[in-house]
Amino acid sequence: MSAAPTEPTPSPLPSRPKKEATHQEKDGGEDNSKTISRPHPKPSFPTPKLRLSTLDLNHPGSNVFFSNTNPSKALSEAVDAVLSILYQPTKTNDHIPACRSVTLFLQAMGGVAYTTGSDLDGDHKEIHFSLDYINQIPSARQKDEIQGVLVHEMVHCWQWNAVGTAPGGLVEGIADFVRLKAGLSSPHWKKEGGGQWDAGYQHTGYFLEWIENTCGRDSVRRINHALKDKKYEEDKFWEQLFGKKISLLWKEYEGSLDEQQKATRENEEKVESTAKTHEEDRSDDAEMNGEDKRSGHPEGDEPVKKDKPNNNGS
Repeated sequence: MSAAPTEPTPSPLPSRPKKEATHQEKDGGEDNSKTISRPHPKPSFPTPKLRLSTLDLNHPGSNVFFSNTNPSKALSEAVDAVLSILYQPTKTNDHIPACRSVTLFLQAMGGVAYTTGSDLDGDHKEIHFSLDYINQIPSARQKDEIQGVLVHEMVHCWQWNAVGTAPGGLVEGIADFVRLKAGLSSPHWKKEGGGQWDAGYQHTGYFLEWIENTCGRDSVRRINHALKDKKYEEDKFWEQLFGKKISLLWKEYEGSLDEQQKATRENEEKVESTAKTHEEDRSDDAEMNGEDKRSGHPEGDEPVKKDKPNNNGS
């Protein structure tokens, strides 16, 4: 009778040779010879998800849009322009409004464009862009105008508005200021005084540019930040930022425009006077040349007398 089978025993694992201790380990110290120092990543801006919805591909404005625009590139560049002009990145970026996604809707509608939050979640933004407007843009302006409108509307996805109490003209003025700084101003824009400072769009945008140039770099960034979480109180708001009431800043801006216009007129008058003087000089020269031709010899030259040959033929 054979013995009962025994349980199989596993083969022992081979022993690993012990690592020889370094001099530092022998001395009780720590070996940092292979420690790699990794630089901390630089803060970066948030990157929202970008979406596109075209509600009518057969609309002629759709053809204009896609013939001039790479949607992914255009929207990404618009986000970069807005954030770099209005903010500095930090580790948390909690000074920047939450915006998890931006959806561009191309649709037939009146007007130019508008921006709103999603019905489900305000952190998801929607830009609605008129195909009718896109279709009527002059061909030479199509690419820049489309990008300019996208930048303007993208500002509304990322700017502060004093908990909904900021003047609408200031909100729109900041958007056109960013468009201006991005190099996408429209040819019909003008620097104009008169009226109210917060009339909005380029009217206020150029005023904000003047504030930036007069009161210091990043002034508009400071304005936007001051609109973050407090209600807007006009006199207090501007005095805390720049030590002056907005009415005085606007008056100074209008004065600077008057000085520019005066300098422009004087320069135009000088150019016109110089051109007139040159024209008179040319007229005088023409008269003198005409008299010389009538007299039969060039101006200042005496008629040449030829000697008669002598009999020797010399």
